[in-house]
Amino acid sequence: VKDLPIFTHGEGVHLFDQAGNKYLDWTSQAVCTNFGYTVPEAVTKAMVKQMETLPYMYGGMGMVEVRARLANLLSEICPADISGFLFPCGGAEANEAAVRIARRFTGKTKIMTQYRSYHGGSASTLGATGDFRRWFAEAGSSGFVKIFNPQPLGFSWGSTDETATRRSLQALEEQIQMEGPNTIAAIMLETIVGANGALVPPAGYLEGIRALCDKYKILLILDEVMVGFGRTGELFAFQHFPGVVPDILTSAKGLSAGLAPIAMVGLRQHLKDWFHTNALGWGATYQAHPVSMACAYECIKHLVDHDYPSKAKALQPVMVEELQELVDKHRCVKQARAIGLFGCLDLQRRHGRLVQRLEEANPEAVRELRLALRANGLLALFRPPLLHCAPPLVITEEELRDGFRRLSKSLEVMDRKIWG
Repeated sequence: VKDLPIFTHGEGVHLFDQAGNKYLDWTSQAVCTNFGYTVPEAVTKAMVKQMETLPYMYGGMGMVEVRARLANLLSEICPADISGFLFPCGGAEANEAAVRIARRFTGKTKIMTQYRSYHGGSASTLGATGDFRRWFAEAGSSGFVKIFNPQPLGFSWGSTDETATRRSLQALEEQIQMEGPNTIAAIMLETIVGANGALVPPAGYLEGIRALCDKYKILLILDEVMVGFGRTGELFAFQHFPGVVPDILTSAKGLSAGLAPIAMVGLRQHLKDWFHTNALGWGATYQAHPVSMACAYECIKHLVDHDYPSKAKALQPVMVEELQELVDKHRCVKQARAIGLFGCLDLQRRHGRLVQRLEEANPEAVRELRLALRANGLLALFRPPLLHCAPPLVITEEELRDGFRRLSKSLEVMDRKIWG
């Protein structure tokens, strides 16, 4: 941490360090500061009031009014019959709970997850994760079966969405049959892959996953820790895909806009009913924390009242336009994509090869780009070869275009380093 800037305050979508430098928060830090740094007054008041009345209650010993109020609000805004809710402390804990719930409900153990995925930093959620971070923990995790995404790194399922969807679903169905449907509790996916590149599934893919789950009596868990609560232009990302409703939904970051540690696990009615008479087998000291729930309740109200999902959708054409300009202008940018205010660049070196693999140490060109981003006043979650573009949902078009200008100026450094 010795090389990190020391920040003193924030305002709107900007942060300021102790040297007086101003930074545009280009990725909502870890894709969570959806309201930026001007906290809605109702959120502050609700958190202070809860601190002054009842600051803590262990969720297994008693109820607080805000817990019922938050659960009721979520049941109103969640699609279909998602109506039972848990409130863990973060995304990893939510996904861990989802896995345990699926195994308890079905009596089966296997969870199928994608290679290009990240589900959290605990032992089980790292086991569920597909990217290189699972290597650090999978020896202690069992029951996770990996499947290839419809957007694999080293090969292609086909040149069109239709072909990629058909072939990847055919491969998955054969894998389900070979694993044994009677051993698979759930298929767990990020609705839109987050840390591994803002990957939107091809047309028909999620609908096909839902159909396979129904056919083989497998639960569908959708991880929306990163993309839930307006990031993609819908309240929840699965609403982009007609007819797709998960059996278990997880989300976190946008639930409180990064202002308090809280997550959610949403269950459909048939699961909720089953657990009324069967032990859940899950709990945690800080789950359903009253202050965090007070924060989340007011954040959801603020999100809905100001219709930030629609604002993200309205800015999507700007995102697409600006990203394409970067592809056209910079040789180091291989390709880019965006949905709502969630986008990503793939960075390349000579001969179209990625500038590095996720697990590799940063080459000099990457290190220089990191310095250039900071010098140009951009604070970004940069995991090369992926450079995400996911600013707070409160960003204006003028601020968004300013961010892309800063990013373009920074990418000139990588162009010069690689191509001279």
